[in-house]
Amino acid sequence: MELLLPHASNSCPLTVLGFLERAASVFGDSPSLLHTTTVHTWSETHSRCLRIASTLSSTSLGINRGQVVSVIGPNVPSVYELQFAVPMSGAVLNNINPRLDAHALSVLLRHSESKLVFVDHHSSSLVLETVSFLPKDERPRLVILNDGNDMPSSSSADMDFLDTYEGFMERGDLRFKWVRPKSEWTPMVLNYTSGTTSSPKGVVHSHRSVFMSTINSLLDWSLPNRPVYLWTLPMFHANGWSYTWATAAVGARNICVTRVDVPTIFNLIDKYQVTHMCAAPMVLNMLTNHPAQKPLQSPVKVMTAGAPPPATVISKAEALGFDVSHGYGMTETGGLVVSCALKPEWDRLEPDERAKQKSRQGIRTAVFAEVDVRDPISGKSVKHDGATVGEIVFRGGSVMLGYYKDPEGTAASMREDGWFYTGDIGVMHPDGYLEVKDRSKDVVICGGENISSTELEAVLYTNPAIKEAAVVAKPDKMWGETPCAFVSLKYHDGSVTEREIREFCKTKLPKYMVPRNVVFLEELPKTSTGKIQKFLLRQMAKSLP
Repeated sequence: MELLLPHASNSCPLTVLGFLERAASVFGDSPSLLHTTTVHTWSETHSRCLRIASTLSSTSLGINRGQVVSVIGPNVPSVYELQFAVPMSGAVLNNINPRLDAHALSVLLRHSESKLVFVDHHSSSLVLETVSFLPKDERPRLVILNDGNDMPSSSSADMDFLDTYEGFMERGDLRFKWVRPKSEWTPMVLNYTSGTTSSPKGVVHSHRSVFMSTINSLLDWSLPNRPVYLWTLPMFHANGWSYTWATAAVGARNICVTRVDVPTIFNLIDKYQVTHMCAAPMVLNMLTNHPAQKPLQSPVKVMTAGAPPPATVISKAEALGFDVSHGYGMTETGGLVVSCALKPEWDRLEPDERAKQKSRQGIRTAVFAEVDVRDPISGKSVKHDGATVGEIVFRGGSVMLGYYKDPEGTAASMREDGWFYTGDIGVMHPDGYLEVKDRSKDVVICGGENISSTELEAVLYTNPAIKEAAVVAKPDKMWGETPCAFVSLKYHDGSVTEREIREFCKTKLPKYMVPRNVVFLEELPKTSTGKIQKFLLRQMAKSLP
């Protein structure tokens, strides 16, 4: 066959930004965003995003294409709009965790060279302190987000802000033609991995990788038209696993919630007849153990990821009426690229065994190319026997362009053999399903034996008295490291002892895996996305006798 070359009519750069324009045409009068007393339609959301993009593109601001614009805020309508509006102006979108301290924020703003920051009014004092750490000629301009009914009255601090979000929008032109990328490889978002401090890892995604990740999310979860989506997952966390754009493609009703509060979540589920939500396993655990938990009136589909979920947590959530799907991905993949696709034969299993199968991370999604477990030294695939461990590697269209200003870090993870090395440790089962065993840094090496903290945590979660569990390495002069368990209990009546927990583990684990120490905490420290902060627990373990 003769070689036919690409033509302008069949090689348009892939981008998710057109989803919003389509939503305005198809779902124009349908609600798009709901928060407290705010209700917007898809037509209104489209118009508002065009006007924000128009103002960002104005010559008076001096923000050029490809420069960074940051967003610091919770799950509110303006933050959702900015997921479209910023890249529609040709700028690069940078979502930042609002729970970072001023020093950490200043590191990220300096590293990204952000030109303008949209900041929620609850974080205004924090951001003013942050910019004070920066040289005057590097300080970005600030626009304050004023969602909700609790916007404070004007103060002297307002003089430090360029405008309010609504005022910024009003300056924009509704007829603005949004900036289409000249290449689908053009950077669209800059996301910093969780735990960022003095050595930021800025993940750069192109329009192409964002598009592939979003289509992947739509297809793998079979997201229907006009679902009711509850935002329990922070939008700043890998752009809400790309559902910020996916919900526009299907005209979803986005229910915004600024923090994980169990009674509020159950009330919103009932009030709006929520059909879909995403949640870290720890959030699922909170929902199933809170006194306010109750069986759902209608099933709610839940996508969980971010940490390996214990089978007991999945089982309890499904008993309440949550239909739990489980996926695995990273900031570097823009969303979930592995999912635990259900097999028909699992329907015949007992609930606990079915939950155990569903707790595995699963198989590559339909849009993603390849997933494997390889020996990190030789680069060869390990045996697919569910026991031989190796490093999890990815290859596919949603993998990042690289780490911003870090060619060494990029080369270390995106190697010459054509794979992206995740740093996660896992096994591949004979049926082709992946199971994450640990982060490489979370493996406890005790006397030469590798102990999976995830495996030990899964056993702890089967104890009916335990609400939360996390295992870290405790330095030991004889053994090098020993497993140290931190747990919180469902009832704080002093009836459960360290010895009882250790004896419980002895009935289910080899002796070398039993935690040498069990520390009781009222609550385990967590990030705003629900991940347990193991680095804090490691520090606590080091101080134990």
